[in-house]
Amino acid sequence: MNGYDKQIMVGRRSVLKGGAFALAAATAGISVFVPRHSNAAASKVVIKYDWLMSNGQIGDIVAAKQGLFEAEGLDVEFSPGGPNSATVPPVITGDAQLGQFSDSAQLLLARSSGVPIKIFACGFRTAPFAFYSLPKAPIRTVKDMVGKRIGIQPTARYVLDAILLKNNIDPSSLAISNIGFDMTPLLTGQVDAVTGWITNTQALSVIGPDRIDLMMKHTGLPSYANVYFATDDAVNGHAETLAKVLRAVAKGWAWTHEHPEEAVKLTVAAYPQLDLAAELKTVPRILSLSFDAETGRDGWGSFDPAALAEQISVYDKIGQFKSGAPKLEDCYTTENMTAVDRPKIA
Repeated sequence: MNGYDKQIMVGRRSVLKGGAFALAAATAGISVFVPRHSNAAASKVVIKYDWLMSNGQIGDIVAAKQGLFEAEGLDVEFSPGGPNSATVPPVITGDAQLGQFSDSAQLLLARSSGVPIKIFACGFRTAPFAFYSLPKAPIRTVKDMVGKRIGIQPTARYVLDAILLKNNIDPSSLAISNIGFDMTPLLTGQVDAVTGWITNTQALSVIGPDRIDLMMKHTGLPSYANVYFATDDAVNGHAETLAKVLRAVAKGWAWTHEHPEEAVKLTVAAYPQLDLAAELKTVPRILSLSFDAETGRDGWGSFDPAALAEQISVYDKIGQFKSGAPKLEDCYTTENMTAVDRPKIA
C-alpha cells in the first residue's frame, strides 16, 4: 500500500473516529485555540496534517525553509499524520492551532457530526484522486465506465457512488469490485480501471506509458484537497494568526511555482525519505493541482463555496451524512483571511 492511497483510506476513517473525541473535548470546556510562545518574539503555532509530509506540502515546507513564517512572527511546527493518526482532535484541544485535511469531504463529514471546524483555504484545486485504465478498455469519461469493471478501495467507494450520481449513471451498469492499493488487478486484466493518487509517480509507473487518466476534475464532481481548517473559535477570535500562517504558506507556494526544482531539493533535504528523482518528475503535476485560472483570478488557496454546496448535496443524496447534512455556512469562512496577499498565479 503506498502512502497516498493510505491517505485516502485513513483520512476519512480518522474523521469519523476523531469526531466523537472532538465533540467530547469541546463539551468538556477545553480551550480550542491556544497560541503558545516559544520565545518573546515568535508565537508557537502547530499545524496538524492528515498524512506524512510529502510533495503535497511542498509549499508549506518551503515557507519554513525560507523563513517566511518567521517573517510573520511565527514559530511554526509541522505535526505529520499517518496510519494511526487522527487529524481533528489535536486542533479541537488546542495542541494544534490549525489542520490540513486530504479532501474537502472530510471537513463536511466532520461538520455534519457536529465538530466545530471550518475551511479557510484549499491548497489543491481538485483532489488528486483518479481512475486509471489502458487502451484496450479505455475510460476517458465517466460515461465510459458503463459496462466496465472498476476496481476501487472500499473506503473510496463513496467517491465513485457520488460521481455516478452526479452523472446520472446507474451503478448496476458497471461491475464494481474491492481492490487493494496496488495496480496489479489492472495489469493482470482482472479489472478495467484502478484508482489512486495522480501524484504517486512511482506507484503509477508500473502501468506504463499508455496509461489513461480520468481525474476528479473531469468527473463533474467538485472536490478540493489539502484543505486548511481551524475551529470556529480560532476563525472568530484568532483570524489574524491564521492569516499570518496563510500569508507565509501562500508565499511558499508562489516561490515553489517560480523555482520548482529548488523547492523539490529543499523538500527532499528536509524529508530524506522522499526520492529526489521521483519528486522532480512529480512537481509539475503538483503545481497543476495547486494553480489554475481561478487562482490566477482569486489567488492561491481560494475556493468556491458553491462547489462545497454541490458536494454537500451529492453526498447527502448517497447517504454519507448519518446525522444530517451540514449547513453550508457552517463549513467555511472567507472573512478575515488575507485574500489580498495570496499570489495570483494561473
